[in-house]
Amino acid sequence: MTVEPSLDHRSTAPPSQNTATRETLEDYTLRFAPRSYRKWSTGVVAVSALGGIAYLADFAIGANIGISYGTTNALWGIAIFAVVIFATGLPLAYYAARYNIDLDLITRGSGFGYYGSVVTNVIFASFTFIFFALEGSIMAQGLQLGLHVPLWAGYAVSTLVIFPLVIYGMKVLSTLQVWTTPLWLILMVLPFCYLLISHPSSVSTFFDYGPDADFGSMLLAAGVCLSLIAQIAEQIDYLRFMPPKTPENSRRWWTAVLLAGPGWVIFGALKQVIGLFLAVYIIAQVDSGTSIANQPVHQFLEIYRGFLPGWLAMTLAVVLVVISQVKINVTNAYSGSLAWTNSYTRLTRHYPGRLVFLGFNLVIALVLMEANMFDFLNTILGFYANCGMAWIVVVASDIVFNKYLLKLSPKAPEFRRGMLYAVNPVGFVSMAAAAGVSILVFFGGLGGAIKPYSPLVAIGLALVLPPILAIITRGKYYLRRPDDGLDLPMYDEHGNPSGAVLTCHVCRQDYERPDMTACATHDAAVCSLCLSTDKVSDHVLPLPS
Repeated sequence: MTVEPSLDHRSTAPPSQNTATRETLEDYTLRFAPRSYRKWSTGVVAVSALGGIAYLADFAIGANIGISYGTTNALWGIAIFAVVIFATGLPLAYYAARYNIDLDLITRGSGFGYYGSVVTNVIFASFTFIFFALEGSIMAQGLQLGLHVPLWAGYAVSTLVIFPLVIYGMKVLSTLQVWTTPLWLILMVLPFCYLLISHPSSVSTFFDYGPDADFGSMLLAAGVCLSLIAQIAEQIDYLRFMPPKTPENSRRWWTAVLLAGPGWVIFGALKQVIGLFLAVYIIAQVDSGTSIANQPVHQFLEIYRGFLPGWLAMTLAVVLVVISQVKINVTNAYSGSLAWTNSYTRLTRHYPGRLVFLGFNLVIALVLMEANMFDFLNTILGFYANCGMAWIVVVASDIVFNKYLLKLSPKAPEFRRGMLYAVNPVGFVSMAAAAGVSILVFFGGLGGAIKPYSPLVAIGLALVLPPILAIITRGKYYLRRPDDGLDLPMYDEHGNPSGAVLTCHVCRQDYERPDMTACATHDAAVCSLCLSTDKVSDHVLPLPS
């Protein structure tokens, strides 16, 4: 079918459809990000994406695993974490930047199906409110220490301050990240450099801390760190706005993708090591240091006090905590609201508005904070890691093995309703098996001897099951239809998504070619969101005869 853009933009869509269209056009939430919107340079996208990893949770995680398992085991755990994150994050980041879609849209066509990926959205939404709560708790600790704000009130403040910043979408978030990053870097790096120069003996104290190397302890430490594996989804929320890749910008494009995609783990691992280093120093040098060594605000305050007046040390520690918390939690809140909204819209075929689920995500985070999640942090993160690893590794495995090596999965991503089966057993069953078995191992259900190995179980099963199931099913559940009924090519001469524009006959808005399919009942085109909210399947293409 060849479809010409319509000149008549009088909307015949219902009011709820018009609301959904207007809100998602703010920054193309829940859909393909068109090149007409992607005006940022590769460098701006990369800096914006890396601004989202300014969180202080890494310092708390590094401190916690170091206190629990010792420096040697913690460092090996961090190294395992970094290798796994980089290897699994690379194919996902490439697909997001190349095809300009978020991780949910990638997941749909990478073994899960149109409705099957809803469960991964819930996993990701859980990631966002868990880490929002962790960062909010850290900010509340800073407000209590510096301004004597009660913790319960600090939790509320750290939650409410985020809401207005997230309302306006990605343009505001990108500006915030770019302008706050230089100050954040200075405040974070300064105390570490001071310790290395003024207290060189702290290095030997650091390496001598805790028990000797033990493989089980290394894996337990790695399991806590690997709870951050879903961070790649937040990086992708920025990377989907990368400009088209061309021969002229290829080097800059790849540098930005590698640095801001899987490369985030380099900075994350460094922060965990620094957090561990500061914790060991505080335990050795400060009275009652063990009780505060895992709290980032105390870590930085104690170091600042060594070379700054007390009032300035306190001010800088609180400023660092607040900047870090705002930088990451605007991303947590934004990404979490997208995940909940996306799931709800697909299941109910109704778009309630992103702000509804922004509030919902923040309420859950606030409840976690008020429940004092810091007291059982390692257990929460260790449990969550098994779910996160199962999802991310399954998608990475499908891209690498099933798309590129076995060629059983279509290489180009597909996310539109009508083009995919409801559930693809390749990814869905693989993730369920990997997560289920590894959680059972994590809680000692298969014996205490293998309990530390739950990360390896999750990674191993998630890696090998997708190609096995793809071979068994012969890849038949990836695509419901071989074509979308439109004659226009999907990609340009460089392999980038086409910039050709069509008009959706339902919402009367213009969208680029990758977001459109032919309509089942009209000689016209329909956009992906109108397909998602079609309650009677009037526009959804049928199975081929």
